[in-house]
Amino acid sequence: MKRLLAAAFSLVALTGSASMPAVDPNTYLDQFIDRSVDPRQDFFHWSVGKWLKNNPIPANERSWGIGHVVQEETYRRLVAISEQASAARAARGSNEQKIGDFWFAAMDSATNAKQGVTPLADEFARIGAIRDRAGLLTEVARLNHMGVGVLCGVDIGQDEMNSDRYVVHLDQGGLGLPNRDYYLDVDERSRTLRREYVAHVAKMLQLLGDDAARARSEAATVLALETDLARASRKLEDLRDPHANYHPMSLAGVTAKLTPSIHWKEVLADGGIRGIDSVVVGQPEFFRQAEKSLVARPLADWTTYLRWHLLSAFASEAGGRFETEDFHFSGTIMNGTPEERPRWKRMLDEEEGYLGDALGQLYVQRYFSPRTRERYVRLTNDIFAAFHDRVQRLDWMSAGTKRRALQKLAAVRRKVGYPDHWRDYSAYAVDRTSFLGNCVRGSEWLTDFYIAKLHKPVDRTEWDMTPQTYNAYYNPSNNEIVLPAAAFILPGIPDSLVDDALVYSYAGGSTIGHELTHGFDDEGRQYDSNGNLAEWWTPSDEREFKRRADRIVRQFDGYVATGSLHVNGKATQGENIADLGGIQLGWDAFTKTDEYKRGVKIGGLTPQQRYFVGWSLSWMTQLRPENIALRVKTDVHAPSFLRVTGPVSNLPEFYAAFGVRPGDAMYRADSVRVKIW
Repeated sequence: MKRLLAAAFSLVALTGSASMPAVDPNTYLDQFIDRSVDPRQDFFHWSVGKWLKNNPIPANERSWGIGHVVQEETYRRLVAISEQASAARAARGSNEQKIGDFWFAAMDSATNAKQGVTPLADEFARIGAIRDRAGLLTEVARLNHMGVGVLCGVDIGQDEMNSDRYVVHLDQGGLGLPNRDYYLDVDERSRTLRREYVAHVAKMLQLLGDDAARARSEAATVLALETDLARASRKLEDLRDPHANYHPMSLAGVTAKLTPSIHWKEVLADGGIRGIDSVVVGQPEFFRQAEKSLVARPLADWTTYLRWHLLSAFASEAGGRFETEDFHFSGTIMNGTPEERPRWKRMLDEEEGYLGDALGQLYVQRYFSPRTRERYVRLTNDIFAAFHDRVQRLDWMSAGTKRRALQKLAAVRRKVGYPDHWRDYSAYAVDRTSFLGNCVRGSEWLTDFYIAKLHKPVDRTEWDMTPQTYNAYYNPSNNEIVLPAAAFILPGIPDSLVDDALVYSYAGGSTIGHELTHGFDDEGRQYDSNGNLAEWWTPSDEREFKRRADRIVRQFDGYVATGSLHVNGKATQGENIADLGGIQLGWDAFTKTDEYKRGVKIGGLTPQQRYFVGWSLSWMTQLRPENIALRVKTDVHAPSFLRVTGPVSNLPEFYAAFGVRPGDAMYRADSVRVKIW
């Protein structure tokens, strides 16, 4: 606990607790800004370089930045909630009982290590008893119900063409490495990772009881089988097109046209999904390959594959040697992290995943005041007003498309702080006897939670993120932005002392404006005001949007992420569009404030300069090179430093604030600057 409390700087409760250390808002930014750097040459390291130098990445982290520091305070709060619940021994079935018992079992590392994968023994036995393809597919269904993604992805969500109903989505999946590129790329790092993956699979299967020779052979089989599936999987950027990944089909049609060996009605029923006769297939070519592999590969190959994926899915929860080897590969080999994070932090992450809403109810009662919520509701309204004005001023969009864009904007739901209704965990059984057992039951409970949606009206009040999460999202099917309480925390200063320049960039731009712009990015713009995929753009407006979006693709394609590895501009374009829109919306709203109009300097910085420093704080993160390389292949976000310098280099307001001129590294000619919304 001392290590947590001795973080680089502590955070202030959202309520502005008097117990927090005093802070001078006039010098607050001094801990971040490195004045030895010229902002016109390297704005990121000028604005946050001092903090980055003084706060290197801990040995047990793959990255370190503002989100981690906010998370440290969240951890402190959640530890207190969990320990109090554990000591209280609350009434059976209550949320407090579930939190307390989950925490007790999670922190009992000795019992966890001693049990190992014993709680999964029956499932491994079922895999071993498979004798035919029908039995194999029954087990595939069971494992997917447990949250083990084998063969393909089976998910339940809103119908992209009719957001008033839930449907089953069948998508590509079933891989042990992050995505297709890890199996198919031929650069040295990719080849090395494949060799390490095979060695890792073999070590894990040996821990399961296989001898070394058999384990090595099985690991090679796993790689070969997954490579077949990877070859038929779409690239990261190709998954961004919602129309191209939407193929409604009857269950009988999927069997007849794509997978004759799989009778989907029976398979889905074995996984608890009943009473449906149609699905949405994401990538038909993937399922054709799955059929080929099911027919061509021996049953033994598939049972090996299932054993591996069951083991891998719960390795970190199995404790002991399983957890150690799992971290060696996923933490050290894949992300370059030398040490594993403290157990109590990892267990809080697990608790968040299984009981996040239960924790959230207690969190907001203690840490999110009505006054703070009111401030961010007002800020949200200001950002919406700025977007409305910006659409009205567009010189490249026709009147008809503008009208429909404004209709969609007016219909966006605004969820700020915390939900009005919480998830009901009454059907989730939690006890103190087995941490892994709690996790398995939690995974099954979550699957059943989503299956139950299939036969109910869409609940548009629901949140998919907890209040204590340092993040936010836009959901195109609900046409909503969701802004958790923790997303607004600034490190080391009470909310009451944060000036508007920082609030309008840090919260207004990078959070609210960013998420709102997602409703109008390359993907979100294809959904209408009701959350349905629809053609509401004129062809000429659509062509012009794509022409402008292509500029941001080219801009980020030109950036080097690490070494000689470039950013994938096409895969990251949605986030880059949202960043650019967010910083513009925050700026527009800020210019209407009294603080901007007064123009008073704080800490030697003008309001305009403080605004852009606040934007930089939003993405103040440093990452290990291995982690950057992984993100380039798997993440639709550009590296954090480019999320600062990329957007600001397109804004004339930034140039004016810092006197950026031609020849400066931060300068981009007006002819190549990106202007969309």
